[in-house]
Amino acid sequence: MTLQDLGYNIEFENYRKEHNLFSFGVGRVISEHKERYVVKTPEKEYDGEIVGNLRFAALNRSDFPAVGDWVAISEYDDDKVLIHAVFPRKTILERQAVGKHGEKQIIATNIDVAFIVQAVDRDFNINRIERYLTICHTSNVKPIIILNKIDLINNNELSDLISQVQERIKQVPIIPISNETQKGFEKLRERIAKGKTYCLLGSSGVGKSTLLNNLSGKALMKTNLISASTNKGRHVTSHRELLVLEYGGILIDNPGMREVGIADSKEGLEITFNTIIELAQGCKFKDCTHTTEVGCAVLKAVETGEIDKSSYENFLRMEREKEHFESTVAERRKKDKDFGKMIKNYKKSNKN
Repeated sequence: MTLQDLGYNIEFENYRKEHNLFSFGVGRVISEHKERYVVKTPEKEYDGEIVGNLRFAALNRSDFPAVGDWVAISEYDDDKVLIHAVFPRKTILERQAVGKHGEKQIIATNIDVAFIVQAVDRDFNINRIERYLTICHTSNVKPIIILNKIDLINNNELSDLISQVQERIKQVPIIPISNETQKGFEKLRERIAKGKTYCLLGSSGVGKSTLLNNLSGKALMKTNLISASTNKGRHVTSHRELLVLEYGGILIDNPGMREVGIADSKEGLEITFNTIIELAQGCKFKDCTHTTEVGCAVLKAVETGEIDKSSYENFLRMEREKEHFESTVAERRKKDKDFGKMIKNYKKSNKN
């Protein structure tokens, strides 16, 4: 195995040269749990911890290493390394942190393609797919939709579900698969290239960990039976983990996300809801909210069926979340600025 097999490229190497990091080794963070890391090199895996300078220089949680990061390391024991620096991230998949207003949570970094896994059973939800798409588009990560558990429905039902997705989501590949029969796996494997990094996104119970096990050919991730009453997994992945597939490609599994909060994702929303954004150019008022205004081109398109009503409602919901996130961030910055002024004035008054 080489660094290139792990996803290392010339951009990372140039950064290493420009910042005089040749005295350190290079590794990739493949697992993170409460600021304890597992770092993989071509030779082996290490337990890693960050050095004090990196910890104290961090302004927020996103400055700490995340799964997918390339890091400069030094070995201080047979199986332990210190993390001295985090290389710039090519892409960052992130969502609004659960229960923390105005804060983001990194899902994974340096991702090339995101597999959005959705089960075709009763948990099937196109609104949720649009949320994951928005996160991908915001991060400039290519999305591919995986419709799993197709062994539970017949061909006509599958065709109907695919049509529903295609009516609302344009130009995103859809691959139907079954973890049980492995139908569709050949097409999925054709999408996985050596040295590229892929991320599994989806709710609990959609079969992400079983999918990873099937792709790897090994029982790498723990999976449990699906509850008959809720149709959801009773236990799934509890932390992010990166795995290198034998036939090429790097795959990151993620915990099932019950909440997929939208952060500052203006560009992501514009790409996901491209039809709505384009029609909005024909609205009578430039500041149209697309809710009650006379002469709203978007509302007219909803009435005529040109825009799917559920997609329109989902767009408004995520737009409100984005605005709330941005206003919360602005409010926090103002408080920090006011607090800084207060401290500065206090110091001045004490000098006098």
